[in-house]
Amino acid sequence: MSKIATRDAYGEALVELGEKNESVVVLDADLSKSTKTAGFAKKYKERFFNVGIAEQNLIGISAGLAAVGKVPFASTFAMFATGRAFEVIRNSVGYPKLNVKICATHAGLTVGEDGASHQSLEDIACMRAIPNMTVIVPADGVETKMAIHAIADYNGPVYVRLGRSAVPVINDESTYKFEIGKGSLLKEGSEVTIIATGIMVSEALEASKELESKGVSVRVINIHTIKPIDKDIIIKAAQETGAIVTAEEHNIIGGLGSAVAEVISENYPALLKRIGTNDTFGESGSPNDLLKKYGLTKDNIVKAVEEIIVKKGVK
Repeated sequence: MSKIATRDAYGEALVELGEKNESVVVLDADLSKSTKTAGFAKKYKERFFNVGIAEQNLIGISAGLAAVGKVPFASTFAMFATGRAFEVIRNSVGYPKLNVKICATHAGLTVGEDGASHQSLEDIACMRAIPNMTVIVPADGVETKMAIHAIADYNGPVYVRLGRSAVPVINDESTYKFEIGKGSLLKEGSEVTIIATGIMVSEALEASKELESKGVSVRVINIHTIKPIDKDIIIKAAQETGAIVTAEEHNIIGGLGSAVAEVISENYPALLKRIGTNDTFGESGSPNDLLKKYGLTKDNIVKAVEEIIVKKGVK
């Protein structure tokens, strides 16, 4: 299975958009080599703005450009985009519902050696709490490209969460269709549903293979849009399988697991187990070592499914 980092796919999509849409402008906070906006900057110099290490200005200038009809893509690391600039995003982008696309790279534990100060594990929670904000977490490079093209055509504020490390390509570019707000059913199953987002989607698929070999029928759903979330696909999964395991590279508080819990508790209560970081900061280490230490692996998903099946049997 080939691998590509979602930030690389983001950079490629921006160059494609530059040719397609002259209203697209790109802004960066002095990290264009890392966020992969450098390709756009090289080809479309007049539409690229490096604001320096000033994330509040990154968002404020983007808001101004959106107000005069441009389609700004504001890029920096997730920690700084959603942490340092939160108030500006809330008051200058979310409140007036301006057409700003905040595309944040280096999210989650897989920033790796940069450590806890750079590992954003609460950005989904922060962004989904802002009214008018759409929140998207692509699972691979194919989905990232399609998502970036889709949000360029969508009028409203969007937060896109991207990663640093290369991840497996799970979607077929020739057949896959991305739609904002619609979950993607990757595999049918009748006993338990695994709902995953971002890099955990490939782990969920691997877990389902192992569980199938043990005789467990597992449904796998990719929720790439955390907000607005696809309630229909989640409620259907709760009704038909009765048990759900969520998996995300984010704090279990406020992210995908919380969003799924809100949906099923209000519509069709079912057993739920959440996999993510458990209300803790990360630390410095290799991405794979960190994912293992904090329980974000195929093996952890398998264990969670087996545990929830036991609970289901005694419910």
